[in-house]
Amino acid sequence: MHIRISTDRADADVDVVHGFLSQDAYWSKNIPRAVVQKSIENSYCFSAFIENKQIGFARVVTDAATFAYLADVFVLPEFRGHGISKKLMQSVQSHPELQGLRRWMLMTADAHRLYESYGFTALAKPDRAMEISKPDIYL
Repeated sequence: MHIRISTDRADADVDVVHGFLSQDAYWSKNIPRAVVQKSIENSYCFSAFIENKQIGFARVVTDAATFAYLADVFVLPEFRGHGISKKLMQSVQSHPELQGLRRWMLMTADAHRLYESYGFTALAKPDRAMEISKPDIYL
């Protein structure tokens, strides 16, 4: 199985990305398509393909100098277990515009082992982290 990773935003199949994020992802249920489109337009995007079918995705929100937030990482269920998430993460971490950043962040409920293998850890000083969270914003 040949997996191709594209970093061209124009290659992202918004229907596939929106379909997964709005229906299957625990973090973005009911997200509007226009919000997904805007998020793609304003992020570094990594799309995984087998032939011309998009099967995975990740995006990075960053200033490309000091900070990056990894978001919306997924592999379609029928393609999991083939190392596709690892290929996505390798592409993210090797991207030339994302080198030398002081801090990376992400949120996950279930993929700690994957991210730990790429250097992510629990917050060293969680008492310093704050958030504004609106979990029902798309309902």
